[in-house]
Amino acid sequence: MRPPFAGPTSPLESTVMVQPSILVLSSSPSSTSKTARVAEHILHQLEGPLATVRHIRLRDLPPAALLRADASDPQIAEAVAAVEQASGIVIATPIYKAAYSGLLKVFLDLLPQFALAGKIVLPCATGGSLAHVLALDYGLRPVLQSMGARHIVQSQFVLEPHLKIEGDSLSVDDVTGATLLEAIYHFRCALGHAPPHDQLGHPRPERADGTASG
Repeated sequence: MRPPFAGPTSPLESTVMVQPSILVLSSSPSSTSKTARVAEHILHQLEGPLATVRHIRLRDLPPAALLRADASDPQIAEAVAAVEQASGIVIATPIYKAAYSGLLKVFLDLLPQFALAGKIVLPCATGGSLAHVLALDYGLRPVLQSMGARHIVQSQFVLEPHLKIEGDSLSVDDVTGATLLEAIYHFRCALGHAPPHDQLGHPRPERADGTASG
């Protein structure tokens, strides 16, 4: 099957194609959020000529309008529109008390029931313990599925001790960096931005050139 973004094949197709949009949502309420830094790290890996990429920090939305689910508020309306227009969405959340953030829950609740219909979604979480590694699959994934997501990439859990922040820069250890790159590759494949590979289910597969991902 032809990748969806390989380019127009007819005059009619050339008139209706638009550059796909990737939206990164980070949902930590903290102003010094490691989750937002991880979201930025992923965003930079996705930047390129095939799509526009945007990062929305949910903590920057007006809290009163968010809690009231006031879709008439201009900033809320703009965020909802960004979700509607996106072909792919990266959702980054901290794990609090074995669950994704309340800020993310409030935002998802104000979206239309099938706001993710036809979209590719990459869920990612940060947390301090592997005890919460399944919080995304048991807590968040069913919600995303109920909202109509076409494909949800394998969830990624990033341990906070594996992150190092120096000034404005974020670095991750080799294993975490490799698994994140592989998740991003899966995401790009699902969007049609990269050729699919016969080992997409493997966390660190050997590619055709004999090298491991990451």
